[in-house]
Amino acid sequence: MAQYDIRPLQLRIRRILQAVDACCRQHGLRYYLWAGSMIGAVRHKGFIPWDDDLDIAMPRPDYELLIAHSREWLAAPMELVCAENDPLYPLPFAKIQDGSTTLIERKHLHYLGGIYLDVFPIDGAPGSWLARQWHFGRYQYYKRVLYLLMRDPYKHGHGPGSWIPLLCRRLYSLKEVQQHIRRLLLTYDYEQSPLVADYDDGSRGVMPKTVLGTPTPYDFEGLQVLGVEQYDTYLSNKYGDYMTIPDGKHRRQHNFHLLDLEHPYKNYHP
Repeated sequence: MAQYDIRPLQLRIRRILQAVDACCRQHGLRYYLWAGSMIGAVRHKGFIPWDDDLDIAMPRPDYELLIAHSREWLAAPMELVCAENDPLYPLPFAKIQDGSTTLIERKHLHYLGGIYLDVFPIDGAPGSWLARQWHFGRYQYYKRVLYLLMRDPYKHGHGPGSWIPLLCRRLYSLKEVQQHIRRLLLTYDYEQSPLVADYDDGSRGVMPKTVLGTPTPYDFEGLQVLGVEQYDTYLSNKYGDYMTIPDGKHRRQHNFHLLDLEHPYKNYHP
């Protein structure tokens, strides 16, 4: 568990959620509380007490619209960052961050920004089991390459542990890998696909689109925000018994390298 007071961080992330919710409602964009944040809404009516991040997901058409218009639709200090607008961005999904803060998640990952919420695109998925294994396997491969490209290759010293990250740098560029990932995610059109997924969940996260349903209001930290309509089906498939609070050793939390809620990341000098 991280050794810091988590509540001030949660309250600042709440501000980001409030801004995103207002933006999506104003411009008619669909979004859903996602993953542990959906559990938090159902079980705690807010953050899971030890949770230090927040997730939403958006159908691909809405996700693309938000990326295209984020600079005009999101008021400062909120910023959307993703591979489509930042050539150094190291992830296959977007973040909306508070540019008045500074966050370095891990010392060995070279990307600087502010505290954030994750925005996962929801894309169409293949219908057959075999096609899903091949399709998601390729996604996981490129996602791993993406991580190795951005990780310090000498995290574990100059021995064999550095060889694969260094090889990835010889075989791939960051732009090339992000393009591979994007082509994979766009293979199956969201609107035409009966099955959909947040690809970060892997093939086990594939679900009928009807499970998402119409974005449905939930209370979250005093806000009324939107989540999955058939939340029990979604959460049971992803987590099993999601209403039972896990013991301490199963409570996942970041251990941030640097967290500063008072100063903008653009002013950070190592």
